Amino acid sequence: MGKFDDNERIILNVGGTRHETYKTTLKTLPGTRLALLASDSDIDSVLDQLQQVPGFIEFNARTNEYFFDRHPGVFAYVLNYYRTGKLHCPADVCGPLFEEELSFWGIDETDVEPCCWMTYRQHRDAEEALDVFELNVDNGDEDDDVGKRLGIEDVAADGNVSQWRKWQPVIWNLFEDPYSSRAARFIAFASLFFILVSITTFCLETHEAFNKIINKTEMRNSSGPDSGPQYEIETDPALTYVEGVCVFWFTIEFLVRVTFCPVKLEFVKSVLNIIDFVAILPFYLEVGLSGLSSKAAKDVLGFLRVVRFVRILRIFKLTRHFVGLRVLGHTLRASTNEFLLLIIFLALGVLIFATMIYYAERIGAKPNDPTAALHTKFKNIPIGF
Repeated sequence: MGKFDDNERIILNVGGTRHETYKTTLKTLPGTRLALLASDSDIDSVLDQLQQVPGFIEFNARTNEYFFDRHPGVFAYVLNYYRTGKLHCPADVCGPLFEEELSFWGIDETDVEPCCWMTYRQHRDAEEALDVFELNVDNGDEDDDVGKRLGIEDVAADGNVSQWRKWQPVIWNLFEDPYSSRAARFIAFASLFFILVSITTFCLETHEAFNKIINKTEMRNSSGPDSGPQYEIETDPALTYVEGVCVFWFTIEFLVRVTFCPVKLEFVKSVLNIIDFVAILPFYLEVGLSGLSSKAAKDVLGFLRVVRFVRILRIFKLTRHFVGLRVLGHTLRASTNEFLLLIIFLALGVLIFATMIYYAERIGAKPNDPTAALHTKFKNIPIGF
């Protein structure tokens, strides 16, 4: 065979769809796979190179047709890129498939036009977000999957491994992955139950039906100045006992998780684990100081009662048990720029209308009232906010 003619038309059969173009068209993107067909090399050497690449099937000398077993719909956009110099992304093809086809034809993904970039990226962004949620359904190789998810090597086939390495991933997964086994689901349900009970108890402690006012006047120092009656609010002991049971469960759960955690540093840096510790510690300190009557102890107890509001943050632990909450959290983080833009628009509207109402209210003010303080309540723009 001879060499290609510059004006020769080349027929490309991609996935059963025939495309016809010129050699000069394929030369517009040097370094790509189709540009190889338009090279000045001998056709036999070109065929030898192409036949080593998966996806190229055969060359039909009778019809001068090159057959590629690739996606025909995507190739239409690829060939159009050679013709127009603009690479667009089909809306009916997912981003990873389009990326794979571009890689095969030797085209850089950054060549995608700005108008199609979001369409091209949205599939990959969704794929990367979903990769965060590794929810494995029960199967026969469950124990092996546990080790792989935790980055721990599989148990040796000869059984020559310590009991700690054998049970650490199993126990950790019971408390960390509710979808790993039935026992993990039961523990997750128990944890969810105690979280809801703890939050309910926290709310009921503020209700007057569970609070009793006690006169502490007689407990004052008789030598001190008379400052009038002294009262304190005492919470129903039943709620304290219920909270104690919840804290006991959270303590056991926290100790087990910190003991069997494969990466202690990551555990300590986790926000949810910090919330767990901060919510548990005040209860034990309050119980330990409750029997003391010194002023310093009472001040510490007062501070601890204020810190107990951290208990309400336990509601964020629900993200461990509900995938939808985790998806919502990732969605909010991914939409940070959009939320900031929304806040800017709201602030702009508030500023404009606060300014308008300030100057509108000043109309009709009396000459002896230059600040319009007697005429309107909107004395300045910040009040209009």
